[in-house]
Amino acid sequence: MMSKQNTIRRIGILTSGGDAPGMNAAIRAVVLAAHQYSIECIGFFHGYNGLINQEYRLLDNSSVKDIIHKGGTILKSARCPEMLSETGVKQAVNSLIKLQIDALIVIGGDGSFNGMLAIEQHWQGQLIGLPGTIDNDLDGTDFTIGFSTAINTAIEAIDKIRDTADAFDRVFVVELMGRHSGHIAFNVGIACGAEQIISFENFNANDANKKVNEIVSDIKHHQSQDHQSYLIVLAENLWPNGAQSLSEQLKLQYSIDCGTCILGHIQRGGSPVAKDRLLATKLGVAAIEAVLVGKTSIMLGELKTEIEEVTLNDAVQHTKIVAENLVVAHENILALAAQNKR
Repeated sequence: MMSKQNTIRRIGILTSGGDAPGMNAAIRAVVLAAHQYSIECIGFFHGYNGLINQEYRLLDNSSVKDIIHKGGTILKSARCPEMLSETGVKQAVNSLIKLQIDALIVIGGDGSFNGMLAIEQHWQGQLIGLPGTIDNDLDGTDFTIGFSTAINTAIEAIDKIRDTADAFDRVFVVELMGRHSGHIAFNVGIACGAEQIISFENFNANDANKKVNEIVSDIKHHQSQDHQSYLIVLAENLWPNGAQSLSEQLKLQYSIDCGTCILGHIQRGGSPVAKDRLLATKLGVAAIEAVLVGKTSIMLGELKTEIEEVTLNDAVQHTKIVAENLVVAHENILALAAQNKR
């Protein structure tokens, strides 16, 4: 495809939806790469809200100095209900036209990409998505920006919870984020040696009572072997009425002393780990390269260490599941543990 380098003068960039560690690293890479080709960068604040309301600033090399290690996003982020209406989408398009934006780069998750798909219907400019979400639930990339840091943050927190659980010979239910994906739950659960991982891949809410009976039986056997603590890792939006409900059921019906910890938004914060900084930087540079050769309506990801592109439509299909070897590994560990208890 013929290069569009000579026709690209100005790009827009925004971060949308839930923040993810590494978004700043991606912003930095986009800005630095763009300036190598004398492309002007306009950063919109608060996601699509800033685009609709024309709340922006010019980003130059000094704007992105010393941000690669910072969590959050210097452009701020937000949900934008207006983008769910055609009126809001047309307002966003009008801003792009008025500001003479040639290409828009959006760092976010599936909701953010759906916003680009809506813009695509009314705008002739280029649209490039970068996968920025701790949930790791976008197709076309092995990992999303922020996922690795969220995993490390949750592991550190649960290691501390395990210390307390050991001190009191106590059961703990820890609820992790992930929306409707079990990537965080399985990765963290295995890394922390959780006795139970309850996620979308191995649990159906209709079987809650059966699962409780299994957990109670395992806890009692566990305690009879003089083991100190018992950790249940639970994916959010899965158990009926949440982690607190499971904990209370264990207490009230089975007299099991059970603590609850909902890690929540702590998983989104903090300085990005090296893996997220590197991924964000590679994808940010690749975004400018894609713009220069005329690519549009794609998400850039990394598959088996190679930068790959996937259409925005394909990226939001949610067909990527937790790696089967992780699920199998957890099942094998539980089976071995059960044998050792006999």
